[in-house]
Amino acid sequence: MEVEETGEKRTSWSATLGETPAILCDHAGKKRKQDASPGPVIRIMEDEEEEEEEEGEMMSDHMKDSEEPSNKRVKPVAKSNSLTGVITPVKTPALKRIGQSISRSISFRTEARPLPPAPLRSRSKASSFPRRRNSQCWSDTVESHDLTAKEIKRQEVIYELTQGEKQLIEDLSLVKKVYYEPMLKLDIMTESELGQIFGTLDSLIPLHQDLLARLERLRGSEKTVGEVGPTLINWFPCLEAYVTYCCNQVGAKALLDQKKQEKRVEHFLRLCQESSFSRKLDLWNFLDLPRSRLVKYPLLLKEIQKCTPPDHPDEDSLPDALDLIQSIVAEVNKKTGEAECQFYRRGLIYLEESQRLPEIQQSRFLYCHGELKNNKGQRLHVFLFELAVVLTRPGEDRDGGQMFNVYRQPLPNALLNLEEIPDGEAGGGGTFRGAFTGGNDKVKNCFRVSSRGRSKAHSYSLQANDSFSKQQWITCLRQAIVQSRDRNAHTSQSQLSMHPDPALCHIAELSLSSDTEMADHTSR
Repeated sequence: MEVEETGEKRTSWSATLGETPAILCDHAGKKRKQDASPGPVIRIMEDEEEEEEEEGEMMSDHMKDSEEPSNKRVKPVAKSNSLTGVITPVKTPALKRIGQSISRSISFRTEARPLPPAPLRSRSKASSFPRRRNSQCWSDTVESHDLTAKEIKRQEVIYELTQGEKQLIEDLSLVKKVYYEPMLKLDIMTESELGQIFGTLDSLIPLHQDLLARLERLRGSEKTVGEVGPTLINWFPCLEAYVTYCCNQVGAKALLDQKKQEKRVEHFLRLCQESSFSRKLDLWNFLDLPRSRLVKYPLLLKEIQKCTPPDHPDEDSLPDALDLIQSIVAEVNKKTGEAECQFYRRGLIYLEESQRLPEIQQSRFLYCHGELKNNKGQRLHVFLFELAVVLTRPGEDRDGGQMFNVYRQPLPNALLNLEEIPDGEAGGGGTFRGAFTGGNDKVKNCFRVSSRGRSKAHSYSLQANDSFSKQQWITCLRQAIVQSRDRNAHTSQSQLSMHPDPALCHIAELSLSSDTEMADHTSR
């Protein structure tokens, strides 16, 4: 059986003429002769539209995977009791565990019964799992050495830093060649849309090529690296280019999700993800690689620092390099948070003018945001801004872009009260129990936020998806409440010092005038 993967699947039956008679064996071990008459051959064909066929042909050299014939009666993996049917297949660490789980489950089912003789194989099957990187250590690249265990560990970490740069360059070049250029050439997206999604990704490639070249020049004849600190100190300032790229990612992700609703875009991205070169990663996984790489630099430097002996030349330069990269990461994180806050603020649709709290516009970042349910079972998207909590209902505008209709009255964080609802206790007048459990089971993962506002009291009972999500929300809310109240107290104190009480000023003037009069009287 041959499998051709291109579009939406449709099973068709066709007969292949001129088949050569062959001797086959059934599961009992008896031989049976195949009839000379042509037999039906099952082929799984895929139905495509004409535009999709053209796109599929252009990428056929990279994306067609074949499957080998097999007469093993193996149960579908989706019916297995393992975690393979539960964990999403887009995260690389999860895929490694899933691959091992599937291998074990298949071997357990096939070893118990006798296998038929080796089947006829037309061609080998390409792997359906992500293509793994070649995991090579520094010690695999050298024949012999007389280094201590600590120095070997140091060389391994530096080698990991170098290999990580090389792999990042390969992935970014792949994104440009396989995603950006074909989508522009095939007119799947406009140049403006691609510019918004890919941002300044193209400018990051030479930046990392420069670091890779510097690191490789440091390797001596024995493939060891001596002093690496000064090189990193000189190169790290180049990472300020990440501010522009990471700030653009918020809008890029929203536009990409919007474009995925179009059939041509979805079809092209699916073909890329199903191909071997993508390692089963989607486009956004590749676009997020630079950010993931940025936050890994401090971790690698800490490991190098741990393995550096006290008398090593790097002993003085590595702490400076670590402080430098941590400050750059903090700055990128701050600017990205501000861009994210501005993006979601622009997407808020106010139904009443009273909902436009000044605290929302004054907020510079988001603590967190996500889906919660209210006590009526309605799904809400809740934003915890720096200075206010906003409950919204997600929607779409005319162009398919995401928007958020503000639900009820937003709450200022400085006036917020937080109450954790124990599991099993109904919230909001007992409506949680009826909305979520039908009155039979216990209500779980609930909390209540309330505020005695400027005009009247507001209280909202909310339910998280699980206990971990609930705890995350409670932690962020407590942090937001404390910081907002401290901010208000500091602001009030500053205003008091800038504008003292007029009564106190009058008393001071009286004291001064009295002293002056007393001095004049004495002089007389």
